[in-house]
Amino acid sequence: MTLFSFVLLQPDTYIYIGWGVLAFLSLVVLLLCRLIRRRRWKRLLLLLPLLLFWGAFLWGTYVGFGQLEVVHLTFASRDLPEAFDGYRIVQFGDAHVGTYTGSRQEILERAVDSINAQQADLVVFTGDLQNKEPSEILEAKPILSRIKAADGVVSVLGNHDYTMYTDLTNPIEIDTNQGRTENYQLDMGWKLLLNSRFRIRRDSASIVIAGMENDGEGRFPQMGNISSTLYGVSRSEFVVMLEHDPTSWRRKILPHCHAQLTLSGHTHGGQFSLFGLTPAMFMYREYQGMYYAGERALYVTKGLGGVVPFRFGVKPEIAVITLRRITN
Repeated sequence: MTLFSFVLLQPDTYIYIGWGVLAFLSLVVLLLCRLIRRRRWKRLLLLLPLLLFWGAFLWGTYVGFGQLEVVHLTFASRDLPEAFDGYRIVQFGDAHVGTYTGSRQEILERAVDSINAQQADLVVFTGDLQNKEPSEILEAKPILSRIKAADGVVSVLGNHDYTMYTDLTNPIEIDTNQGRTENYQLDMGWKLLLNSRFRIRRDSASIVIAGMENDGEGRFPQMGNISSTLYGVSRSEFVVMLEHDPTSWRRKILPHCHAQLTLSGHTHGGQFSLFGLTPAMFMYREYQGMYYAGERALYVTKGLGGVVPFRFGVKPEIAVITLRRITN
């Protein structure tokens, strides 16, 4: 089982599986077409779906995964200090840098260039930096270290950034492995928030950037602690909450704190969408885009990458969020 799970987590393995499955289906369809000689319309019914499958697979693997969309949006709040009106945050998440090997490394480089081109006040990363091992981060450090912003780069952990996808059982090995994942982010100059917060100041005004550890449902790590994350934060302060898993918004963030804006990821937007339908919409209540509960909001990014190097109808994205103050 350990070997099996390890193979499944190798990104190129999914491509090989895709080629194999489609090659097998093609053989079956061609054999059936030879048996159906007098009914051309039946052969067409067999061939058309096969061609569509091939088209989606080839596009999603070799074109869609390398695309990038820069999404611009605005969040307005009465609680935002006037000094931060127009403050710009670039959010990216779900990088899964272990997938950017070989020729795909160029895709990550282009994404970093696009992030820097936004000249943001703050860059936030909302989790899932690695697929499985911190060694993936080590290889990507020279590229990721180039991300810059006036107020720095802030990150939180996603479910893939813990040891749940490894076969480690020794507590010392688990702690060491987890420490490497966290320390590599610090080495890149990122501020990693583990149920903690810090303030960004403009003269006498400030906003709070808070980061809660992954807090998912089911088998995903449930490490989030609202009390620790917002310790010492007044309810009058404006808070941007970073939390990888969007399901935590309704379970913990909305009922137990006042954070005005929450930024999440995790869903990847489903990575596949056809006629507006995506697997993520059947799995998550909030799966991509901006959602509101009164004057509070959650933005769920479609993410940058994925363990499976495939995107069809769901472009990888970085989000540029401009904060605005409501004055009336």
